[in-house]
Amino acid sequence: MAVHRVAVLALDGVTPLDLAIPTQIFNARPETPYEMTLCALDAKVATTAGFALVAGGGLEQVRVADTVIVPGFEPISRVPDAVLDALAEARDGGRRVVSICTGAFALAAAGVLDGLHATTHWKHIEELERDFPAVTVDRDVLYVDEGDVLTSAGVCCGIDLCLHIVRRDLGAVVANQIARGLVAAPHRDGGQAQYVPAPVAVAGEASLSNTRGWALQRLKEPLTLPVLARHAGLSQRTFIRRFTEETGTTPLRWLLNARISRARELLETTDHSVDRVARDCGLGTAANLRLHFRRALDTTPTAYRRTFWCSSHTPKPTPSP
Repeated sequence: MAVHRVAVLALDGVTPLDLAIPTQIFNARPETPYEMTLCALDAKVATTAGFALVAGGGLEQVRVADTVIVPGFEPISRVPDAVLDALAEARDGGRRVVSICTGAFALAAAGVLDGLHATTHWKHIEELERDFPAVTVDRDVLYVDEGDVLTSAGVCCGIDLCLHIVRRDLGAVVANQIARGLVAAPHRDGGQAQYVPAPVAVAGEASLSNTRGWALQRLKEPLTLPVLARHAGLSQRTFIRRFTEETGTTPLRWLLNARISRARELLETTDHSVDRVARDCGLGTAANLRLHFRRALDTTPTAYRRTFWCSSHTPKPTPSP
């Protein structure tokens, strides 16, 4: 694989957790082409946790990187002109530019987000809307993918975004391997509204994670809403409400996304026909699988397999008609 250079740009006042996410996920591994460099305007960078760190690269590495990632930082009102110029240059040069949490404010100040959709931490959504009217701010998402410009919501949503980038670059199998190493969910549904403090806490209600885990083991079966609610021991109405509160999405939308994720893994790691993949992931028919692949991924199952077929499996499967 050709080397893909990733520059993680730490601004003064960087949030350590935001910084740790991309440096961990894009660190060099045998199964990935990433070559990650921690960059900063000055060699020494202050963090919000009271300690400083030393960067191995400067803005010159940012200018030659294939992907530039800006973690969150505080205060968000101060971004040096040299940093803004480097970010604008990266965008103009066709590089991929990414932000985590409040890193979106640096991208916005550099003009990178003009005319695009973007997001940031829910605490700063209104501030981003007010200060940068040329940006369309999505309030309740975990991340926004605008092609070569991607932004994530608050802090841990950076994990979702970085795994999404790996999945886009290298496929679901590699992204899932990294997620397992992090002990993180390969994909989370819903938006960040599920993490905004609620005015009244719900007491005495157990998590529905057992039901979700049970469903993931039975994706090929006809899992209807009554079946899921019955497993959880709840009425359908209560089940839908509780499920949406926990995940930020509806049970049927969650189930569809789980089935698409399973189909992606099967296409990458088996030579099963598209018809069999559709049956095994619970989408029924090849036509239904193609429909949902087109809607969710803007591609076909055959094209996806051609791109992300796992090289350890040989021979490469013959495309299904």
